[in-house]
Amino acid sequence: MHWVVKTGLFLLILLAIGCESKNSDATADPSATPTASAVTVPPQFQKGEAAFNSNCAVCHGIGGVGTDTGPPFLDRVYEPNHHGDQAFYRAAMQGVRAHHWKFGNMPPVEGMTKDLMVDIISYIRWTQRQAGIH
Repeated sequence: MHWVVKTGLFLLILLAIGCESKNSDATADPSATPTASAVTVPPQFQKGEAAFNSNCAVCHGIGGVGTDTGPPFLDRVYEPNHHGDQAFYRAAMQGVRAHHWKFGNMPPVEGMTKDLMVDIISYIRWTQRQAGIH
């Protein structure tokens, strides 16, 4: 579980570096590593990232690292062989009872659609691959 925390922190740092680099007034971060820009979310996952940030990040954290109100998706329990894509659809669209974590039941996400979920799941799977989950 310790690697999940390290991976989550690493992704948050990379996200912060990426956000700073998009701001033309921002100065370069001297602590940034040369490979940090290589982890920028590819264009095909940016729509899913935006939808995730709008609908999921409040509980699951930016980049899926988890918060005190929702579990991290950068954990092997959410890899495709254990929680397939259908589990994500059901959870967001119908809600789900707590079964792996002690965060309580997850209610359905208001306004969630299958089309949004396609993009969100693609983004989640991409973040998981970056973290070595699958």
